[in-house]
Amino acid sequence: MSSMAAAAKGSLIPTRLYLVRHGQVADGHTHLYHGNNDIGLSPQGVRQLEALAAQLESVPLRGIYASDLTRALTGAQIIGRGRDVAPQAWAELREVHFGDWEGLSFAEIAERYPAELEARLRDLPNFRIPGGESLLDVRARALPRLNELICRHHQEAFLIVAHAGINRVILSEALGLSLEHLFRLDQSYGGLNIIDYFPDMAVVRLINGGVNGVPTA
Repeated sequence: MSSMAAAAKGSLIPTRLYLVRHGQVADGHTHLYHGNNDIGLSPQGVRQLEALAAQLESVPLRGIYASDLTRALTGAQIIGRGRDVAPQAWAELREVHFGDWEGLSFAEIAERYPAELEARLRDLPNFRIPGGESLLDVRARALPRLNELICRHHQEAFLIVAHAGINRVILSEALGLSLEHLFRLDQSYGGLNIIDYFPDMAVVRLINGGVNGVPTA
């Protein structure tokens, strides 16, 4: 019996990933591309993760992980309050490295790097930002760590707090979606995604829900 048929009959227990985007970043920074810049959360960002933590309170998480950047790790620590699971931070889960573009707005990038921005929009998967990464670079560093966690938590639930770009890469892989279409996947501050991993396929249960008003189960 295939995983799809078995899952439909409820005979397989999946490994469930709760994939979260960090909350709103510190005031004055929300319109900028931070990448690997280490920016904290705004008060609103803290409230977003506290609301999500309350929604997930009854979920038996066996692991909590995050990017090692403050805005993601803080979110993991909020969700981990009152649990016997200590959040672990991994550099492989960091946001796309925007290189020379980090700390700039889209308008500033368009003004200073028009040819490079046009080249990126023409070839999202392969274009490497000056001094930074391509989406294929991100995929190559993040997915091995994700696969390790999926194996570690076989038939359990675990949670990752990361970033819009890396979450889109993970979701694209689960959906079999080309990275060319990455921006078709919305990722709001504090948004929640749920992915069930079976032996030979992934099933995406929720995209960009949670604090956005979509049920978490």
